[in-house]
Amino acid sequence: MRLDRCFNFHDFRALARQRLPGPIFNYIDGAADDETTYRRNTQAFEDCDLVPSVLAGVADVDLSVTVMGQRLSLPFYCSPTALQRLFHYEGERAVARAVEKFGTMFGVSSLGTVSLEDLAKNFSFPQAYQFYFHKDRGLNRAMMQRAKEAGVPIMMLTVDSITGGNRERDLRTGFSIPLKLTLGGMAQFAIKPRWAIEYFTHERFRLPQLEEHVDMGGGAMSIGDYFTKMLDPSMTWTDVAEMVKQWGGQFCLKGVMSVEDARRAIDIGCTGIVVSNHGGRQLDGSRSAFDQLAEIVDAVGDRIDVLMDGGVQRGSHVLKALSLGAKAVGVGRYYLFPLAAAGEAGVERALLLMRTELERDMRLMGCTNVGQLSRKNLRFRPRTA
Repeated sequence: MRLDRCFNFHDFRALARQRLPGPIFNYIDGAADDETTYRRNTQAFEDCDLVPSVLAGVADVDLSVTVMGQRLSLPFYCSPTALQRLFHYEGERAVARAVEKFGTMFGVSSLGTVSLEDLAKNFSFPQAYQFYFHKDRGLNRAMMQRAKEAGVPIMMLTVDSITGGNRERDLRTGFSIPLKLTLGGMAQFAIKPRWAIEYFTHERFRLPQLEEHVDMGGGAMSIGDYFTKMLDPSMTWTDVAEMVKQWGGQFCLKGVMSVEDARRAIDIGCTGIVVSNHGGRQLDGSRSAFDQLAEIVDAVGDRIDVLMDGGVQRGSHVLKALSLGAKAVGVGRYYLFPLAAAGEAGVERALLLMRTELERDMRLMGCTNVGQLSRKNLRFRPRTA
């Protein structure tokens, strides 16, 4: 399969699978336990039908939105994700170049492979810095101060990952950082020499946000071990309130799934929340973000910017989430598979396809801007047992 023959998420996934060694593909593709929530995230959109309006005069469509004080040309953004230079040697830089062309939001993860200063210095799109709450409070303060000095406008604290999810695909292959594989995992690398050539002939793999603070190279540390050993399950609302105050700007909680937590986010001064179950990678059996979105928007949508992510594979999925009241929609695997398949060109093609689908769907719905989308154009089908 070639990149120019990729027309949807499944095509990009297939091309990434051809290129990546099995353990790395399965790290992106996998989720927790039985992966029920992972599957449900996308299935949830299929239970929602669109009811279009016609003869609405839709020659021009404006997809722009304002999210946490940032103007985006598109109502979807690339969620910060970990380890991107394992998927393609350019990693976050390839994504950033594509994102900049489309005028949307992106950011670097605590487990990112390019420094937040690199992205802040070289790219002008709105950036979010996604980080985790560590047992070392000094590390948390230092990471926030570093982002502030780099000029990052949005702090995004992930709150659903205080311990690692049970990602059994990684356990079977021995996926860890640095790589310490099972025999089967090593065999998968041996049959994908192109990946190895690109990986070993470019700059050394690093985790620049953490390398001064966390030794992940002395022995193989799995991502699950990092969550379990380094992150602080005793984190409370009081801790986060202090961080919000210290940051003094746009502060978003990623991983909020209940109305009660959304209200508490407002109480401590957050300006945004992401309704998310971490792509099904943490608590299997968790409700899908799309299923939970309306409940949260109804409760707090007039007081805080509500975003969502999880399972988004089509422009129509974005449209449905916006119709329920999301201010913007995050994508993860949707751009990671194209990144793995073809680097910057892959991400650019994926974003172009999503934008084209969304523009087309907006016209077919009879809407010229995102503000015209509403629940009156949605119907939910009853589910069978």
